[in-house]
Amino acid sequence: MWFFRSPTIVHGEEALGYLAELRGARAFIVTDRNIQQAGLLAMVTAHLDRAGLAHTIYADVQPDPPLGLVQRGAAVLAEYAPDWIVAVGGGSVIDAAKAMWVLYENPGLDLEALSPLEAITLRARARLVAIPTTAGTGSEATWAFVITMPGDPPRKLGSGHPLAVPDLAIVDPCMMRTAPPRVIADSGMDALTQAIEGYLATWANDYTDGLCLVATKLALDYLERAYRNPDDAEALEKMANCAAIGGLGYINSMVGLAHSMGHALGALFHLPHGRAVGLCLPYVIAFYASPARSAEVKTRFASLAQFCGLPHDDETVAAHALAERVRALARAIDQPLTLAEAGISATEFSTKLDALVDNAMNDTVIFASPRQPSAEALRTLFICAFDGLAVNV
Repeated sequence: MWFFRSPTIVHGEEALGYLAELRGARAFIVTDRNIQQAGLLAMVTAHLDRAGLAHTIYADVQPDPPLGLVQRGAAVLAEYAPDWIVAVGGGSVIDAAKAMWVLYENPGLDLEALSPLEAITLRARARLVAIPTTAGTGSEATWAFVITMPGDPPRKLGSGHPLAVPDLAIVDPCMMRTAPPRVIADSGMDALTQAIEGYLATWANDYTDGLCLVATKLALDYLERAYRNPDDAEALEKMANCAAIGGLGYINSMVGLAHSMGHALGALFHLPHGRAVGLCLPYVIAFYASPARSAEVKTRFASLAQFCGLPHDDETVAAHALAERVRALARAIDQPLTLAEAGISATEFSTKLDALVDNAMNDTVIFASPRQPSAEALRTLFICAFDGLAVNV
């Protein structure tokens, strides 16, 4: 027995106006300083005013939100006692809002012990609206969130609960027009990676395949256009749809090894999430398709490549074509292809390599990878990603 979970999605030009249809007393807006300074909140609050909702703004969210920030936000939520939480921002903001919401409705809950299989309370006190300002994580369409746990070294915790899917996702491209090109590139690589990994994941199914295929092709077709010309309204809307569609796909099939590696890199080197997972993706594709894999490893590169118009004679040809297409797109949008190009020094990489391997091996999404790495194979993958070497494990 499987489940497919989705928010109500309002998308396209003027979708933001649907906020005026909300009914309630108070809204708690979760965002960050950049969004606040960009002037995007004025459009949100204008529609909340039309709905007759009082509102306050919590703009303290940081990239890779730490546990302490989430706990502080939940305490402020409890004081304000809203019946709507409105997350306005990228993946970090929406993830933080979900985690705050869970704590707001379940005081004292240990987020690290949160299990998707155990009952929690949600919607007894508030409902959640997610308004993305980047075309990236697809968090507006998922029940997952990633927060940074304290420690030496720190690590990213991928968590969530099926009830934590937003009630409403408003995907309006007007909210993405202030995103700088570097953010468009980073977030777009995230959208591409989650779509590809969602299609390749061992939990992929009939309900998710079409979503992941369409999201992959949208990213390949429109990401460079959106990066080159932020005034390209069609490209922005297509990438906004790509992120949400891919989010619907992967949250119902899971992701895989590129995300496990990316989470580790983000926690230890503070690489933007999309940059990290997108950089790792070609190496992971090569690992999945390596001649060293066992006969039990099943991949679907040929069908994915065929849908995207790439060579697909067999799994090996298709995997190589897909990896090269991802690299070509990354070059076109000025993304690093190696960890060294991403600014990580050889000394720092060597010092933290053991922690990278440990964090990635213990990441929650690694289980859905079609080929499971040993710790030694994962170490080799990180080294290949650092130096740009061919994968031979």
